[in-house]
Amino acid sequence: MRIRFFLFNISFLLLINCGNDKPSSEIKTEETKSQQPVITTKVIEDFKYTDYALSSRGETIVADWGKYKELAIQVDYLKKADLSFFNGDKSLLKGFIDTLKLSIPDTLKTNPIVSRTTIIETMVLRLNEHLTLDNIDNQLKRESVKEVLIAFSNLNYQINKKLERDLYEKIKSEF
Repeated sequence: MRIRFFLFNISFLLLINCGNDKPSSEIKTEETKSQQPVITTKVIEDFKYTDYALSSRGETIVADWGKYKELAIQVDYLKKADLSFFNGDKSLLKGFIDTLKLSIPDTLKTNPIVSRTTIIETMVLRLNEHLTLDNIDNQLKRESVKEVLIAFSNLNYQINKKLERDLYEKIKSEF
């Protein structure tokens, strides 16, 4: 009697566990999905945001601001899906952003521009965290890339806005 009960339990467990295996084709498709690149140039081009460029006056003002130029180059690489700068060591990124903030030209040291550089710091460090951690969702990584691009674009917008405001303050009324 015990042998029958024992055999019945073993056969019952075997029947229950046999149906849980995934077909090998499903396993292969999951592996290929995880091996696909997360961020491509096509994905970045499909982002919907307003990309502001510096005006000619803005470019002459930031010509001596070396860290801004370096950041602009790295953002251009980011638009081409080259994440090597943002995927690097966090302490190097932090040092870069600190020197960027300290080297702001005196003509551009206003609260809106300083706050935009702080926002860039936050977004760059957040992107670094999302890229270096393996358990972060791909959609969140894409959103972080988009946030860095938006933050840099908004810095350009604030620089243009400040220079335009300075120009209009120099113009005196004829009346």
